Amino acid sequence: MTSQPTLNQTGNDPGGPGEPGAEGSGLQAGLKNRHLSMIAIGGVIGAGLFVGSSSGIATAGPGILLSYALVGTLVVLVMRMLGEMSAANPTSGSFSAHADRALGSWAGFSIGWLYWFFWVVVLAVEATAGAVILEGWIPAVPQWGWALIVMVVLTATNLVSVASYGEFEFWFAGIKVVAIAAFIVIGGLAVFGLLPGVDSEQAGLSNLTQHGGFLPNGAGAILTGVLLVVFSFMGSEIATLAAGESENPRQAVTKATNSIIWRVAVFYLGSIAVVVCLLPWDSKSITKDGSYVAALDSLGIAHAGQIMNFIVLTSVLSCLNSGLYTASRMAFSLGQRGDAPKAFARTTSNGVPRTAILASVAFGFVAVFFNYKFPDSVFLFLVNSSGAVALFVWLVICFSQLRMRKIIKAEAPEKLVVKMWLYPYLTWATAALIVFILGYMLTDTEHDGRQTILLSLLVAAVVLAIAFVKKGLRGGRPAADASQVPTEERNKVSAG
Repeated sequence: MTSQPTLNQTGNDPGGPGEPGAEGSGLQAGLKNRHLSMIAIGGVIGAGLFVGSSSGIATAGPGILLSYALVGTLVVLVMRMLGEMSAANPTSGSFSAHADRALGSWAGFSIGWLYWFFWVVVLAVEATAGAVILEGWIPAVPQWGWALIVMVVLTATNLVSVASYGEFEFWFAGIKVVAIAAFIVIGGLAVFGLLPGVDSEQAGLSNLTQHGGFLPNGAGAILTGVLLVVFSFMGSEIATLAAGESENPRQAVTKATNSIIWRVAVFYLGSIAVVVCLLPWDSKSITKDGSYVAALDSLGIAHAGQIMNFIVLTSVLSCLNSGLYTASRMAFSLGQRGDAPKAFARTTSNGVPRTAILASVAFGFVAVFFNYKFPDSVFLFLVNSSGAVALFVWLVICFSQLRMRKIIKAEAPEKLVVKMWLYPYLTWATAALIVFILGYMLTDTEHDGRQTILLSLLVAAVVLAIAFVKKGLRGGRPAADASQVPTEERNKVSAG
């Protein structure tokens, strides 16, 4: 039988940094406050925002703003729940470790491995996307060669130390943030007629209501838009995983949780609002060139396509960097809890889970191979079967928080420094909305929603079956809860 380790065993005390040490001493507090701040800000900005928004605009028109607002609200609520649990118990396993404790080892095992699967598939998707851009710039190197190069470079970065990951991500995220902020400011000036050289008849708030109205394709298009944009929000939870390797985990989680509202409002709603105000939603340039490129072109900015390619490449590299980090830390946590090979929980003297990183990137390389060799069969299956994992993760966070609030209040109420609003009613409402979105995906045949949800459910069912078989073989894991609370606090609860 395997008991769940305390945070001290991972090298991360809930209230402070980990202890440096020799081989296998655990993760270390190598992330600085500026790293965590930028990871929190940039984590919510994925390449999907730049690349995938054009299809959403074409589907829902200006009403895509409501789709983004709906999903953004969902993310804010889920992050609030995750922030509550992670501030009370910062850990590299984040929601998987919380689910393990709140719902049972089967839940932590299942959602942890599904999340790991999602990110290693993302590694292949992003590596290929980055390779396409780089090959366009330097065609002498083949596309597969560029994919190999970016994977190797970022793997090396993650293997050096968590500080090197944080430094790379700081600059990657910084470029994204500056680019979007500049786009919003310049585009906003153009919308209100304050930028010379812009066609005032084409740009303006009137684009929100003209060309068929705010909802030109009907209210139902809002829900279809939700399906198209929901997956571009995946990554907002990375800050809670990274907090376990920061100097002050609880403070880092609290700050990231409290800032999620303005991050979603500014970077998603703000930038998309600028796009649909600069151009009519049915402009052919949006679907032909992409929403952001078309918007930059309308501002008269030279080489708009290449500028956006650079920003998208930065987002791709950021996603690759964070994806490898996230997958390896989830594998590390699973290894600690006995849900993955023990080697995954071993760290170098620099606090790097080397085996977990190499195992994650190895699967990523295999997925890249499938993308080039079997793009329409094996790789398409991998992408679709991992597509709904974001919603599964969010749903598990909801149910975990319902239980964890009671556990935290009973054992260490002073750790409730972040609280979910209107508990438990808003938690249940959030869970219901996620279930509704999953159900609505079953009706979507035009955008492969049904195929994605069915294949994702199939993979989830297989992982769940393995979890229950594993639990049966070892007789379950007893009282994982208790080990996550310091001994003195457990004694107080017992005495009470």
